[in-house]
Amino acid sequence: MSTHEERANTIPIDIHYNKLLEWLISRRHCKREWQSNAILVREKINNAIQDMPPVDEITQMLRGTYINYFHCQRIVELLKETEAGTRNIFGRYSSQRMKDWQEIVKLYENEGLYLAEVGQLLARNVNYEIPSLKRQINKCQQMNSDSRRKEAESQSQAAELKEKFQTSCRDMGIQGQKVKTELVGLLKELPDIFNRICVSVEGVNPAVSYYKAFIDFTLSRKHFTEECMPLIQYLIKNGNTTVYEYKYQKKPTEIIEPVLDFGLEQESLIDESKTEEIDWGNIDLDATSDENVIDFGEEIEISVAEEGSSATVDIDWGSDDTDTAQLAQETGIARGKETLTILDNSHSRNTLVNELLELEGFLRQRVSEMSGTVDVLSNSVFQTAPSTLQVDVCEVEKMRNSVEGVRSEITASRTHHLILIKSSPR
Repeated sequence: MSTHEERANTIPIDIHYNKLLEWLISRRHCKREWQSNAILVREKINNAIQDMPPVDEITQMLRGTYINYFHCQRIVELLKETEAGTRNIFGRYSSQRMKDWQEIVKLYENEGLYLAEVGQLLARNVNYEIPSLKRQINKCQQMNSDSRRKEAESQSQAAELKEKFQTSCRDMGIQGQKVKTELVGLLKELPDIFNRICVSVEGVNPAVSYYKAFIDFTLSRKHFTEECMPLIQYLIKNGNTTVYEYKYQKKPTEIIEPVLDFGLEQESLIDESKTEEIDWGNIDLDATSDENVIDFGEEIEISVAEEGSSATVDIDWGSDDTDTAQLAQETGIARGKETLTILDNSHSRNTLVNELLELEGFLRQRVSEMSGTVDVLSNSVFQTAPSTLQVDVCEVEKMRNSVEGVRSEITASRTHHLILIKSSPR
């Protein structure tokens, strides 16, 4: 073959991929009925893959892959190594595996069947597979970008929440390692806080006396002053006693305090067994024995009375609170919320805050009246007032500040948090 002919044979031919199969058929490189032969080859491939040697490359090749001519050639090359012991002196193989795959390769090469299949696969890949892969790549890139953005936002939020958590721990005076245990340890401060509040309440005694004298002078009704600020007067006189003593005006003979379970043992067990798996036991979902039947208790018969019937139903409303209070007073035993102190009990504490707000509002109004324009009628009325009402505006302002200070101590955020912790064991 001359150099000119060799050069002519190596000249590339530009063929559009969609017309490659038609070009192969028109140039008689393969037959137009190649698909019928391809069906026969696919059947032989399906039969041949049922008996394959345990080779990793072959296993990976046969796993969800469309086996084409090039795969068959590679399988034959691998079988030459695994089936080398079945080769005779003439170079032929007695192994049925080898014979099957060699026959498949020959069927592919017969009449250019593999060229037609490859041409069809090429057109399919260009038209469908490659655009699909591009869309999938774009989707994965978008998901990757969104994931990176969400990761950055999550890290920022995590850092922000961690800073807030540390700030809250610093405000509460804990380290934040065993939160529940450390918070329960802070409850030791409550008695000292309540004692300081009781001392501060004693400082509002002049304000209470001034308020009572003002009511007595302006209304001239003794029963108003007797019922004025009862809880504040009791705290000044008796201190932070139990609710039982305040309610029944006598000390209890026995105090049965409710047991508060804060779950500290459970928290320690969780810390020790964070990596342990949950044991669900042996659950037999198909069992139909009587042991798996839910027991709803005794059956309840419901009877409907006829219209116009005079049947009546007695409703059991439970024990009356009056009977319970009478029983507690007779036995002298404090139970439940009656064992708490006045400042520890939510109802009595709210009552104390309301009395302080009432007293503070009165003193604020008096400061406003005494600091305003001189009222001749008011001055003439208070000329006959007792000496306890003959005070200047500075003294009233001092009383108001003392009342406001006590209220601020009771409603302080730290005190409020500690009371919530004690009243909510969970």
